[in-house]
Amino acid sequence: MNPHFKYLLLSVFIAALLLIVFLQFNSNRSINKLIDGNESLLNNIEVKTNLQRLQTNIIILESKVRGSVISGAAQEPGYLASEIKAVNEILPVLDSLTEDSSVILLMHSLSGFVKDKIDFNNKVIYAFQNKGKAEAEQLINTQRGKQLTDSIKLICTQIEDMHQRTVTGLIEQADINGIKAKTLGSIMAVIAVLASIFTFVYIAYKVMQQQQLIARLNISEKKAKDAAQTKESFLANMSHEIRTPLNAILGYTNILQRKNLDKESKQQIQIIQRSGENLLTIVNDVLDLSKIEAGMMRIESAPFSIRGLIHSVETMLSSKAAEKQLQLSTTVSNDLPDELEGDATRLTQILVNLIGNAIKFTDKGSILITINNLGVNGDTIQTGITVTDTGIGIAKEKLNLIFERFQQAEDAVTRKYGGTGLGLSIVNELVLLQKGTITAESEPGKGTVFHITIPYKLSSLKIHPTANQLSDVSLHAGFDKIKILVAEDNEINQSLIKHLFKNWQLNYDLVKNGKEAIALLQKENYDLILMDIQMPEMDGYTTTQQIRETLKKDIPVIAMTAHAMAGEREKCLSYGMNEYISKPLREELLYKMIAMFTNGNEYRKEASNSLNQSAAQFHSYNTINLQYMREISMGNTAYEKAVTEQFIEIIPENLEALKQCWQHGNITGLKQTAHNMKTSVSIMGLTDTLQPYLDALEHETLSENSFLQYYASLKKICINALEEARQLRDNLP
Repeated sequence: MNPHFKYLLLSVFIAALLLIVFLQFNSNRSINKLIDGNESLLNNIEVKTNLQRLQTNIIILESKVRGSVISGAAQEPGYLASEIKAVNEILPVLDSLTEDSSVILLMHSLSGFVKDKIDFNNKVIYAFQNKGKAEAEQLINTQRGKQLTDSIKLICTQIEDMHQRTVTGLIEQADINGIKAKTLGSIMAVIAVLASIFTFVYIAYKVMQQQQLIARLNISEKKAKDAAQTKESFLANMSHEIRTPLNAILGYTNILQRKNLDKESKQQIQIIQRSGENLLTIVNDVLDLSKIEAGMMRIESAPFSIRGLIHSVETMLSSKAAEKQLQLSTTVSNDLPDELEGDATRLTQILVNLIGNAIKFTDKGSILITINNLGVNGDTIQTGITVTDTGIGIAKEKLNLIFERFQQAEDAVTRKYGGTGLGLSIVNELVLLQKGTITAESEPGKGTVFHITIPYKLSSLKIHPTANQLSDVSLHAGFDKIKILVAEDNEINQSLIKHLFKNWQLNYDLVKNGKEAIALLQKENYDLILMDIQMPEMDGYTTTQQIRETLKKDIPVIAMTAHAMAGEREKCLSYGMNEYISKPLREELLYKMIAMFTNGNEYRKEASNSLNQSAAQFHSYNTINLQYMREISMGNTAYEKAVTEQFIEIIPENLEALKQCWQHGNITGLKQTAHNMKTSVSIMGLTDTLQPYLDALEHETLSENSFLQYYASLKKICINALEEARQLRDNLP
């Protein structure tokens, strides 16, 4: 053997060993960075958790002070000691977790505001104990406490935002380090084979360890990302499984109540119906709570009539009050403007919950709802809502617990009246999401008073409240010439639909899955299709797509589903369905919806004017979604046309502004424009569709390629939405 070759071979071998050592060192460093990054990620999550605890404890402290002043009860020295201790214990923890210099400055400000907040609360309690309730209330009315609370919330939000950006960077770096470690491990395996058997075995062993570690880290990261989706899927399935039998229970009880029954049987049927409705309420409460926890509960802002809203709520609940011979009355102060701007749906939910509770826990007497003007500041009005009942009342020591989840004032209340204890917790969350406050005062045996304050904007748009189009449909529609196709696989639901359609003298065909529906549609003509979403062999989504794309039929399709998660209706409409009805099916609502989508019956003659006014509302579009607009317009087509024209005018300007900001390097203007567009697109139901792109433009560090990619996707959707918005405008009277 050539001696030079030996030296060359030895040199290659030594070089290979050195390269292996170098690669090993870099691979270990990447893994260590990955582990350090995950530790930093956990640290940031802990900071966010403690910030939320701090805000919660501040709210508890403030509520306790206000509750003491409102109740007027004397307090012992050190009354706030435990709450102040809880607040003070969190600050050192936050200081120990914070390393960023910019965050440290915010922490100093936060500590100062927290100290001022504690001093202010002590001052209120001191004034209350030594100078009386009036002095304490005067201090509270200075709004100093609210200003400090708002400042604390603002700084906490800023800290959370900074940590969120850090978390995003850590996740991206973790991905880079993981890929780098994996690549280096593969290179080491190849070099080990070429160097020697011994080196190969050694390196392969190390690579195996590294791959296992990387796999575990990747699995952990994937589990964290999939946690929210898993929870949502579970709740959707739970909703479906519970609502399906509830559909039969409530449907058949409605049918049985119309039969000639003896008094005892009628009472038993009413008990079954109330139990089913209570179970449905529990399901809805759990889903609402899940949405709030996941941050999916959005507070919208749109004009509404406060007097129209309270009248609707009173009408909705008056029958329940009458059943218990209770007097239900509402009063709206004359100095409160009728046209406000805010989330009417969430206000309705709050009132229905509170008034429903008042009716449930009141055996005799009355329930009074008053709405007052608590003051105007610029274009914002503080709206005060009071719900007073003469019910069983709540002990003072229990008042602090009633807004907590799964809590009721006494165990005996749960046994006697039922309920999960979620209602007031959801009310509290909805009030806080709208930047409002809620307090309660009560005395056992004398009733309870809930005080709510919610800020709303003053609206310049005149609202003309009209009844919901669907709710006003006459129940005398003629179905003699109508033929319906029903796709439903659940036997109980099939039986219920058969019974209802028989009573309505409605001609129909019933199939068990999408394939059977497609087969019938190729041979028969139908005026309407009722489509269950979850079916074997072919589900409702796929079936509807084939009806639209393959069969080219424009027959109205109404989705029937037990899913009640956010976005379900929008998903149904995106697949080409015309409307959505949730299970349990309500007999009256189903009847009216069938009438709404079929031609040539008496209903069309009776309600042609209202249908012509709302024809555009029930038009199915591929991009825009009119549900939100319909809810806030309450039939006011002039408002619908006005906001549609605003949308058509504003969106092209926003798109051009985004482009110009990027070309001129105005990143601040780009972010602001993207943020403003979130409000502009919401009126056309585009929030869920465009949110990912607008969030990316507002928050991500953009490159030329990433900007062009996000902008192109955003522009494409907006162009389609503008085209449909113009069609909508032209169809409106």
